[in-house]
Amino acid sequence: MVERFNGCIAEVLATTRFHSGEHLRETLTRYVQVYNLHISQRALAHCSPVVVLKRWYQEHPELFQQQPQDQAGLDM
Repeated sequence: MVERFNGCIAEVLATTRFHSGEHLRETLTRYVQVYNLHISQRALAHCSPVVVLKRWYQEHPELFQQQPQDQAGLDM
């Protein structure tokens, strides 16, 4: 799953002309948000990563320091 994600990021980088570092950051942030919230993964039983993370939280809250949120990046 990680290799596929890295390949998708590489494709975004290869096919997009960025006008600034800020444009690159915004593009990657949006992509990670879409990937985590909306793209289902076969390895995750056709669910998005956030859906699975929330399910794990409900089943094993002791494994988490805080409740998962719908964020583009890491839950900090």
